Amino acid sequence: MAITKTSDILFEISLDENHVPEKLHWTAKDGGVENEEAKAIMLNIWDSNAKETMRIDLWTKDMPVDEMKVFFHQTLVAMADTFERATADEKMSATMRDFCDYFAEKLELKSEE
Repeated sequence: MAITKTSDILFEISLDENHVPEKLHWTAKDGGVENEEAKAIMLNIWDSNAKETMRIDLWTKDMPVDEMKVFFHQTLVAMADTFERATADEKMSATMRDFCDYFAEKLELKSEE
């Protein structure tokens, strides 16, 4: 099947003099996102040649710790959902969700979902 279209996702990171992120913005025009501000980004890329995951984890210095905890929890829940869609492994997905519940309980996160 021939490629009929490409799409770009752009991240713009403003750094301070010590190369610490101060501002994060992202654009995904096909998704209707144009220069939106963010406080954190977690990007995972599978390198099929090396058979390993490459990662970029960034957050601004003004990202509140309580929001970082919620961000991690929501990311873990999303990973469980994605794992189930990608593998159809319902049992392990349920186990992952159990851990997400445990994680939220231990961090005393309010249910915001």
